[in-house]
Amino acid sequence: MTTTSNDSLTIADGHAHVVATTRKDLLDWVAEIARLTKPMNIQWCDGSLSERQDLIALMVESETLIPLNGELRPNSFLARSNPDDVARVEGRTFICSESEKDAGPTNNWHDPDDMRSTLSGLFTESMRGRTMYVIPFLMGPVGSPVTRVGVEITDSPYVVVSMGTMTRMGRIALDVIESGADWVKAVHSVGAPLEAGEADVAWPCNSTKYISHFPESREIWSFGSAYGGNALLGKKSFALRIASAMARDEGWLAEHMMLVRITSPEGQVAHIAAAFPSACGKTNFAMMQPTLPGWTVETLGDDIVWMWIDENGLLRALNPEAGFFGVAPGTSEATNPVAIQTLWGNTIFTNVALTDNGDVWWEGLTKEKPAHLTDWTGKSWSPESGTPAAHPNSRFTVAIDQCPTAAPEWSDPRGVVVDAIIFGGRRSHTMPLVTEARSWAHGVYLGATMASERTAAAEGTLGELRRDPFAMAPFTGYNVGDHWAHWLSIGERLRVSGRFPRIFHVNWFRRGDDGQFLWPGFGDNIRVVKWMMERLQGTVGGVVSPVGTLPKLGDLDLHGLDMDVADANAILSVDGADIESDAVDAQTLLTTIGATVPDEVWSENAETIELCS
Repeated sequence: MTTTSNDSLTIADGHAHVVATTRKDLLDWVAEIARLTKPMNIQWCDGSLSERQDLIALMVESETLIPLNGELRPNSFLARSNPDDVARVEGRTFICSESEKDAGPTNNWHDPDDMRSTLSGLFTESMRGRTMYVIPFLMGPVGSPVTRVGVEITDSPYVVVSMGTMTRMGRIALDVIESGADWVKAVHSVGAPLEAGEADVAWPCNSTKYISHFPESREIWSFGSAYGGNALLGKKSFALRIASAMARDEGWLAEHMMLVRITSPEGQVAHIAAAFPSACGKTNFAMMQPTLPGWTVETLGDDIVWMWIDENGLLRALNPEAGFFGVAPGTSEATNPVAIQTLWGNTIFTNVALTDNGDVWWEGLTKEKPAHLTDWTGKSWSPESGTPAAHPNSRFTVAIDQCPTAAPEWSDPRGVVVDAIIFGGRRSHTMPLVTEARSWAHGVYLGATMASERTAAAEGTLGELRRDPFAMAPFTGYNVGDHWAHWLSIGERLRVSGRFPRIFHVNWFRRGDDGQFLWPGFGDNIRVVKWMMERLQGTVGGVVSPVGTLPKLGDLDLHGLDMDVADANAILSVDGADIESDAVDAQTLLTTIGATVPDEVWSENAETIELCS
């Protein structure tokens, strides 16, 4: 909403109408950014439906959004970004800690004073001719001990509407700030000022891009991009990079994980948090439709989990987001039917293809390609075009409460008690289908050294092994070795209650000699979860191996699967020489990280090698 006040701030290119608030620090900061960026006007966002509808109408008029067929996809829209603005730009993403050592070797560090000088130049008059939107937002539900508040300033209505889906945005967050809460400062500009009378473009952006994080002062500054995590600053920037630094300082965890509730036919319930690198099935797991009768999976979150130790010494978790910002290509009725059901309407799609009847399409949505589409760049497309119809990183933005498998407690401020933690990777050999860590410290080692083989030559050398510690390589807001030490310290605190979540590692992607996957994956992954839950109950044993406890062949439910005994044995076994070679390879990562690697991680590496002999 735009409100008037006797205390309106006058700025160079217009007038700012100030929403009623007693927080002078917030008002002063908004005025400071307005003086720097020189917007035409300022709008404080209240998160209301009418505000959302007005902004959508504005974007439809500017052709930023294309309305979809209301009968096929009610209240849904397609956005096409500038081809220069289609994904996270990790090479232009910086941790501006006071000490370079605090950023560590997995982050791009930049001196904070130098970066502030650079940003000051870029943001000077960057919003000229545009509206500056002030977005108070919550990460987490009101009343949770880990819920935190942010305020994002942006000149993009696309960002406002998306933040309205992805966070608890507007008056609800401003009320928390009014109660005295600290808040994270987040400033964003597309970097495309308008001269008087100049026509705008559908997707304004700038070829110069910076996404800069200041962990000590809890600030985020993003310039030049309007896309995804570069601009929706509550997502990776706040919920992981800044929040992980906050969590280290305050004694909790902010992690790149999904969160589910599993219920067995007998009524046993377990809550599982899982960290998988890209292309390893995290969203599919979060929305799994089990193939075993009587089992249910309820979704609590698909991407980010915040965890803390409660007054009883139990590890609790919640998803701080309110929406899904999911990758479209590869999502289908076959791979993720729950996601398809979630997208029935009220969704913004970005960079997917448009069908001739006003619906959306992307590679993998259907077996048969449509005879004609309008591709993500707005050009006519046919199967003979030789180019993707949808961008490989095309996305959908939709509210979690629209997901048919969303657990009723997904927004409970008390969170849920974590029973198990899963790490996973994509390995064609070496790692087994599932193993249970021998201790908390060993679980931290498995998370620290988990790896995936690259799936596309565009990402690097096809098949090249990439270590992705805790699936947080691009997202840890401080030194990765200190992150591992923080996990170990959480384990020490849990030792008091003795209620440790069990830690497992999975690999759905083991291949046979013929190069084919040995495990069917998707809904059949419930068979692995069943074994995990039986381990939690203490009703099944296991086989000791250098990487932890493996299932006995007879303890993993394979009934109904078309799998011979040789393949079953292959996915449930490890080769000592392969494991030793992998552990030696992991030492390269540990050596690169250097002095901050905890002694316990080195000890687990040494024990793994010793157990291989």
